[in-house]
Amino acid sequence: MEGYYDKISDFCDMEFETIKIQLGESVAWVNLDRPEVRNALNPELIRELTEAFRWLDSRDDIRVIVLKGNGPAFCAGADLAYMKAMASFSRGQNMADAERLSKLFQAIHFCNKAVITVVHGACIGGANGIVAASDIVIAATDTRFAFSEVRLGITPATISPFVVQKIGPTAAKELMLTGRRFTAQEAKDFRLVNVVVAEDALIDTERQYIEHFMHASPDAVAECKKLLRLVEGADDPYAPVFTHTSAIIADQRASQAGQEGMAAFFEKRKPRWEAD
Repeated sequence: MEGYYDKISDFCDMEFETIKIQLGESVAWVNLDRPEVRNALNPELIRELTEAFRWLDSRDDIRVIVLKGNGPAFCAGADLAYMKAMASFSRGQNMADAERLSKLFQAIHFCNKAVITVVHGACIGGANGIVAASDIVIAATDTRFAFSEVRLGITPATISPFVVQKIGPTAAKELMLTGRRFTAQEAKDFRLVNVVVAEDALIDTERQYIEHFMHASPDAVAECKKLLRLVEGADDPYAPVFTHTSAIIADQRASQAGQEGMAAFFEKRKPRWEAD
């Protein structure tokens, strides 16, 4: 197993500002690299991560992609400055923005390589779309998760096709409707993640999964992923659901509830629907 880590290089023929890519023997490590804001999602990170997955998917020498987050958390959801900007977006701007986020999840979901995502610290809001679109998810024991959108007066629309397909409608109702925080063990029980380990065991667990994939034919892995998507009914990157969910969130951001929820969040007060 050590061989996959022996020849890691920082070389990458694409330049990125918000992520870092390391290339090893048949393996690529992609790290979200905005640790000062707990790797919060902003337009640049969304764009670069989408480009990175498309680029790595096109490379014949890469068989496994490992996605992680630098710093204290995997991803804390939407960037605060990004959220403030959303409040003044036109519907057209909101629609385009939501479609870009959906394209990120699609790039991961439809990737032909095995995708292992390793989470720690926090996995909030849209970060769960990344998790749901991945093949294998390893979580540190103390990771905290939340689908917090309803508490902001919106819904987790763009991530919903991937999340519901992965955990089912019953678990989705529990987590999406309440917006409550939940533990890594609960995430495993809900089947959002595959395995929960102590933080100091993350790398060893990652290595074990890499080794599993290296024993498999890369062509067979790609075909098996297509097969699973076909059986699950999630095999069409042009499915109307992706456009529809983008439209839903575009409308919700501009809605009275959405505007009130975001205003309350930034003003550090309770929204008007929350009783004292």
